[in-house]
Amino acid sequence: MTDEQAQLKQDAGEYAVRFVKSGMVVGLGHGTTAIFAIRRLAERIEDGRLTDILGVPCSLQVAKDARALGIPLTTLNDHPVVDVTIDGADEVDPWCDVIKGGGGALLREKIVAQATRREVIVVDPSKLSESLGAQWAVPVEVVSFGWQTQIGFLESMGANVEVRYTESGNLLKTDQGNLILDCDFGPMHEPSTIAATLASRAGIVEHGLFLGLVDDVIVAEPDGIRHLRAGRGRYDRV
Repeated sequence: MTDEQAQLKQDAGEYAVRFVKSGMVVGLGHGTTAIFAIRRLAERIEDGRLTDILGVPCSLQVAKDARALGIPLTTLNDHPVVDVTIDGADEVDPWCDVIKGGGGALLREKIVAQATRREVIVVDPSKLSESLGAQWAVPVEVVSFGWQTQIGFLESMGANVEVRYTESGNLLKTDQGNLILDCDFGPMHEPSTIAATLASRAGIVEHGLFLGLVDDVIVAEPDGIRHLRAGRGRYDRV
């Protein structure tokens, strides 16, 4: 990550906190861009500009970070409706659909997104794409039982499959103890068809195609912020 890209991530994350109002339940996304939103949120709680905020973390790491920053936390069991979630994405298409899961938290991120009234995605320009899959593989979370059988199924769908490992060479385990297979389908002209096929397979817990879940995309560019809103097939500039 270049210094410029890091600054753009920070700009996008911090800008998105303006959607948060006092008294809200806020989904706290996982990743290198969302952490800037979490830090700005903590600052506004500390200085009193935001009060009565409760956070719903999308991963165990985010929960740890949020507690360290003094953000009060809750759960979806106690607050099943989230007012706004701020999260990052690996790839964003013009229809406001995204690929997520590069950080390994896609299952919890999708559960929180589905419970959210307003899903705000924060990115730098490198994440924008004309078609999902053009730049990023789709993470597919699978249970450990018989997990290798999923590889052949995914390859039969046309994907090049890579098993995700940790830096130490072990199989990466998600917060739920599952594994991740990164599936390169190439540019997807009908991602909803792929999503439905993945969802129908026993042993596949979740996938990183977030379709119809995002309301706003905040793109931080060198010349300023673009706020894009999901419109009729294309982004509408706001």
